[in-house]
Amino acid sequence: MAPASRPSPPPSPDRRKLLVALGYTAANAAALVRFGGRGEAGRSRRAGDQAGGPDIPASVRGATPPPPDHHVYDLVVAGGRVIDPDSGYDRVADVGIDGERIVTISTQRLKGRTSIDATAKVVAPGFIDLLSYEPEDYGARFKVADGVTTNLGMHGINADAADFFARFTDNCVVHFGGAFDNPWIRSTHFGIDTGEQASPTQIGEMSAMLAQQLADGWIGVDFEPEYAPGTSFAEMTSLALVAKAHDVPCFFHGRFSAVGTNHQTLDEIIAVAKETGAAVHVEHIISTGGTFDMAGSLARVAEARRAGYDVTACMYPYDYWATYLGSTRFAPGWQERFNISYGDLQVAGTTERLTESTFRQYQQENKLAAAYAIPEEDVRTALRSDLVMIGSDAILTTGNNHPRATGCFARTLGRYVRDEPVIDLVDALAKMTIMPARRLERRAPALRRKGRLQLGADADITVFDPATVIDRSTVENPAQASAGIDHVLILGQVVKTPDGVDESKKVGRPVTAVPA
Repeated sequence: MAPASRPSPPPSPDRRKLLVALGYTAANAAALVRFGGRGEAGRSRRAGDQAGGPDIPASVRGATPPPPDHHVYDLVVAGGRVIDPDSGYDRVADVGIDGERIVTISTQRLKGRTSIDATAKVVAPGFIDLLSYEPEDYGARFKVADGVTTNLGMHGINADAADFFARFTDNCVVHFGGAFDNPWIRSTHFGIDTGEQASPTQIGEMSAMLAQQLADGWIGVDFEPEYAPGTSFAEMTSLALVAKAHDVPCFFHGRFSAVGTNHQTLDEIIAVAKETGAAVHVEHIISTGGTFDMAGSLARVAEARRAGYDVTACMYPYDYWATYLGSTRFAPGWQERFNISYGDLQVAGTTERLTESTFRQYQQENKLAAAYAIPEEDVRTALRSDLVMIGSDAILTTGNNHPRATGCFARTLGRYVRDEPVIDLVDALAKMTIMPARRLERRAPALRRKGRLQLGADADITVFDPATVIDRSTVENPAQASAGIDHVLILGQVVKTPDGVDESKKVGRPVTAVPA
């Protein structure tokens, strides 16, 4: 990909002008009505509920004890609609924070050394992006601007675990973790070509390497048989047995991504679970395993779950995917596989649509292109499913990228909750918080205190404006911060205000596995 200059995130819009333009009180009141309200004490558990619960006493989950009159909290988030998708708590309240933890949630007014006025705002657990990549400073600050407090590279990290954690510990604005990247390991460490099968000896050595790297902190293993088609079923099951022994899930970018091959894709992934007992996760089912037959694909996943296999999936809420034109995804026959043509491809970072001649040119240059190849109804069907959580599959780099890198979470809330009410707010927040936390927390104890807004949980909090939250990034310009994400707290530290992200606060901590 051709080098690109490093754009700067745009400044936050002038708050005063924004309030005047929207009619602040009326807009927020109306938005809160559109978002809907719930006050029930408990909601059903969703897909991915494999853990015994967070390391937080059950007696205080969702509780709101009256605070002592004399206590002054380090920080109070005051007067917002406080939502905890785990317990079902949903009411206007104050959140009292001391140090790194939430210590009180109360409908009574709390006193704080500092406070955030969250009137007519939603106060939610910090969002967990489970399908991201290395949290470099540039991309990580756009994640924070989209409400993300934990960035997990479960699509595989191109590094050894020890090197990755050494690099980002005490040097990252968000929490971070990731997965063993099978295609990177087989290429970099073993010199295996993408279309070449690993030998039994190499598979054995790879399995030993995986065990060591799980001990060094990875919380899963990533397979990408579409991009490394030489990856055999024997290779996947051998490594999945190691994952099972360490009680971490296997993430899959499926082998096929086309019309008529969804069942083959899902059958292979589910077969790994059947053969090994490992937990498996379908990466971005919206573009790999579900396109043009989302209802049927989700039914296949649900059937596997009913049979006792631990299967989950994630998606990004866009009707187009993006990848490099030199990848195997654009092997001959791609038009028929994806039911698109040259004009359905757009060069990332530009408004240019391709022709047959420019396709050949740009394929040699391996340019990144967006493909308008996902039916809108598939997006809606996947969003409505209790089996599917949100994961961006991107982080912004200094080059071009898919807009999901910067707007995935705000888009879900703005477009699909408020503007086109496909799902309700509590369900949307669950897909961004408690569901990814549960998917990974069995061997990642840090996640047992995340994805929740409860007493004893980490004070990772996202405060957003329901009237204005929306993605602003486009294919032409993905380097645009989301609107309406007002405040983001990580471990009680305010890392984002309406004025922007404070990159100096390197408060993110590693999310690592504990020994099985």
